[in-house]
Amino acid sequence: MPICERDPWRFQYFEKVFCPPEVNIPTDDIDSYEWYPQYRWVYEKIKIARSQNLASGLAGDVPAAFPVFAKPNINLKGMGLNSGIIHNRIEFDQLPAGQMWMPLLTGEHISTDCAIVNGKLRWIRHALGYPWHEGMFTHWVIETGQRVELESFLATWVERHMAGYTGMMNFETIGGKIIETHLRFADQWCDLYGRDWFDALVKLYAEGVWELKNESRIEGYSIPLFAQHGQVPPHPPQDFQSEIRSMPGVSSLQITYYEFKPGEAHPMPPGGFRLALVNCTDLEAGFVARHKLASSFKNLELLLP
Repeated sequence: MPICERDPWRFQYFEKVFCPPEVNIPTDDIDSYEWYPQYRWVYEKIKIARSQNLASGLAGDVPAAFPVFAKPNINLKGMGLNSGIIHNRIEFDQLPAGQMWMPLLTGEHISTDCAIVNGKLRWIRHALGYPWHEGMFTHWVIETGQRVELESFLATWVERHMAGYTGMMNFETIGGKIIETHLRFADQWCDLYGRDWFDALVKLYAEGVWELKNESRIEGYSIPLFAQHGQVPPHPPQDFQSEIRSMPGVSSLQITYYEFKPGEAHPMPPGGFRLALVNCTDLEAGFVARHKLASSFKNLELLLP
């Protein structure tokens, strides 16, 4: 595997990508945290909040006002684990050690992938998330256009805090404020960036330059399928999965869980257990594909927006 991927459902994106064997490209926060000790501070959410002068604190540091949003200060597994709104002092006093809090932000939830060369932002692409509830999203839109104000803010932040860094970064923002940073790209929808993007990715890590030739941006969509927590069903048959992948407008299908592991062994948002992701270039076609995929999960309480 030329790109270091921990989730087998995403091997499909990297199997045909040539990468020199001595080059390590992370897709997971666990690897990024270990490989970049100089920059691992970006995984401390309280430091990210304070780098923007946002009110924040750890469990025990009582906020001046409520509500606030609380989550683990470091969470290398993702998926919104143990996060949520704290409405009052009674709820706050129940926060376990290791949690941090910050303002309850409002506005658009954006995931932004960036290519960075020596502390300078060289490429950027945004995905707009449509939040549902309890850490779940109805879908993501991988945008083609610019977000000038956000891009200027992120470029300035990178120059100020990431001197000397070369590689990919992913930022999650709400209302233009950073809530999380990652020393990697979002591998959930990277197939929608186009094949030339993968060549540029390898060259970034192999040679320290960013050269993306013939980029043709097409709007894409990433649509999850959730079920209630409690059951881990068998994967749909491979031939059925192939049918989904061959549907018009569908770019890829990921079955995003281990069928022989218990539910609690999977990092999942509080609201539900994610079964799959459909990536597509046509939103309605993606919803049709998700509906067909849902029919394969028998006797399971599915969560559909």
